[in-house]
Amino acid sequence: QVQLVESGGGLVQAGGSLRLSCAASGTIFSINDMGWSRQAPGKQRELVAFITKDDITKYADSVKGRFTISRAKNTVYLQMSNLKPEDTAVYYCWMVVANREYWGQGTQVTVSS
Repeated sequence: QVQLVESGGGLVQAGGSLRLSCAASGTIFSINDMGWSRQAPGKQRELVAFITKDDITKYADSVKGRFTISRAKNTVYLQMSNLKPEDTAVYYCWMVVANREYWGQGTQVTVSS
């Protein structure tokens, strides 16, 4: 079994920065893709960014140039800069381990105007 634990969410003013972390624990031999998704109130969950095992990254258009995803061992990070009120959401990390997808519990990010 694999568990993902997120940290780093919080309240920040528009234009500010936050760094999210997500650490995996359990029986893990290797992790393929890692990523972050988010869900704002009343909206569907959307993909924010992901990073492959070969460090290839992809971002949603809405966060390009402001967010950076990275990974190290069993942890994935999301550096968020120049945050906007529309970035307010619950952010979920996810990882693909042995062809199974695992999700974190979510961390709240609130950006005030």
